[in-house]
Amino acid sequence: MKLTGRIALITGGSTGIGREIARIYAKEGANLCINYHNHIEDAENLKEELEKKYNTRVILYRGDVSQEETVKNMVNTTLDTFGKLDILVCSAGINHQVSVEDMSSEDWDRMIACNLRSIFLCCHYALVPMLRQGFGRIINVTSQLGQIGGINSAHYSAAKAGIIGFTKSLAREVSKHGVTANCIAPGPVATPFFYNGCTQEWRDEKLASLPLGRFGEAEEVAPCALLLAAEPDGNLFTGQTLGPNSGDVML
Repeated sequence: MKLTGRIALITGGSTGIGREIARIYAKEGANLCINYHNHIEDAENLKEELEKKYNTRVILYRGDVSQEETVKNMVNTTLDTFGKLDILVCSAGINHQVSVEDMSSEDWDRMIACNLRSIFLCCHYALVPMLRQGFGRIINVTSQLGQIGGINSAHYSAAKAGIIGFTKSLAREVSKHGVTANCIAPGPVATPFFYNGCTQEWRDEKLASLPLGRFGEAEEVAPCALLLAAEPDGNLFTGQTLGPNSGDVML
């Protein structure tokens, strides 16, 4: 198993892409702290599933990762429970569509806080144990809209583009100390996050434009997070953005 003995903290881990990353990490031997905010039953069911199926240890931490005290306590809880932190996956976020003309400052601030400030806070606190031990894998989930933009998604696209720039800069700061930092930028993925955050008209137009002709599934994105976390698989990746996006962005 590729992650035996590793400790992973996954934000937004009770549903969607975060949940599938938790599943593949548990299957590969990692012990987990799974953060969630609203989906209590989903989180509890996932914990029970992973512990029974893979005989791994899972703790849950409920909280809003845009709040500094929440993140600080979450990292400390992980360290108190497991003694170390090897892998951070930032998958928590929100999505909704509104034109710039109709966007309120509150819409903007909430999107930036949930989708970008949370990344900074989690990386800031996770780096302390990672740098101390000389090893770490940071994996930030962004979006292809951070690369190409999206109609009625300027605030979302700005936050996701910010994640990419932040992660590149972070990689240059910490990679020589044994900590890598990378992004995953999925295209449209068939999850409630996607369907609830986009209009039907937008989804239809996006589907018609995809070279693969279909939306992705969360379990098709999760292996990217395994690649970046595992050794030797992810050893040479840092400052990179992987794009499981059905061909929406080709670099």
